[in-house]
Amino acid sequence: MKIAFQMDPIESVDINADSSFRLAVEAQARGHDIYYYAPDMLAYEEGEVTARGQKMTLRREQGNHVDLSPIERLNLKDFDVIWLRQDPPFDMNYITSTHILDRLKDDVLVVNDPFWVRNYPEKLLVLDFPELTPPTTIARDLEIIKEFKAKHKDVILKPLYGNGGAGVFRLDANDRNLSSLHELFTGFSREPLIVQKFLPDVSNGDKRVILVDGEPVGAINRVPAEGETRSNMHVGGRPEKIGLTERDLKICAAIGPLLKEKGQIFVGIDVIGDYLTEINVTSPTGIQELERFDGVNIAEKIWLAIEAKCA
Repeated sequence: MKIAFQMDPIESVDINADSSFRLAVEAQARGHDIYYYAPDMLAYEEGEVTARGQKMTLRREQGNHVDLSPIERLNLKDFDVIWLRQDPPFDMNYITSTHILDRLKDDVLVVNDPFWVRNYPEKLLVLDFPELTPPTTIARDLEIIKEFKAKHKDVILKPLYGNGGAGVFRLDANDRNLSSLHELFTGFSREPLIVQKFLPDVSNGDKRVILVDGEPVGAINRVPAEGETRSNMHVGGRPEKIGLTERDLKICAAIGPLLKEKGQIFVGIDVIGDYLTEINVTSPTGIQELERFDGVNIAEKIWLAIEAKCA
């Protein structure tokens, strides 16, 4: 097949951690032709969806991991699969790219389905499953957020469309910074904030469960660094091997059919203790860590699902 990856610069990825790199390497090993283009190179041109991109050859050699052909204008209708894999923020640039890619739906398999990526951002899809999630409020109104904090005492405050742990604050019962943080956030963004009851179980780790076409295939545990609330690996979280509990499987059984129905083939959910906190559909990570811990080929499972859909 002919595969294109819409992603952040391929030249600077961490080849031992980046999930997009792993997916592309597996595609290459399966005999597919792989191409790369940056999100800013995507365009709609008089009825055609195009990108200025490059064919690529990958190898697992740090610093020498990619060869790129000369840039050419690609008509994306000629591809079999396009991966929507650039990192958030989930801003208007990101949303616009989903609208453009959605115009390929009759000719090309876009993974994950951009229509539902646009309508199911990480911190909003969980609202469909209140029985699985911690107490949550989404608001821009400071008084509503204050009332939530007064009720639950110890809370997590974060940007609704943030990513990677950026801008995440824990405000305990003695904290006096809520108004200042609200002023800071609303000073540069018109977006609401999301506030959730703090889950003490985060000290034991924030579990990333990987689902392929709605089915769980494994998990890794991300343990926060000493003195940190955030467990994201690029801010010091430590990945650990972990299995799936009965509660994890119950959560996956509840959300899996919807993910499959809406074309969300590669999804990473976040589970703290018994609670589902996020459903990551934009650019989930964790494949390489899970493969090393469990000795399984997760990328192969993803490509088998994609190849079956294309067939």
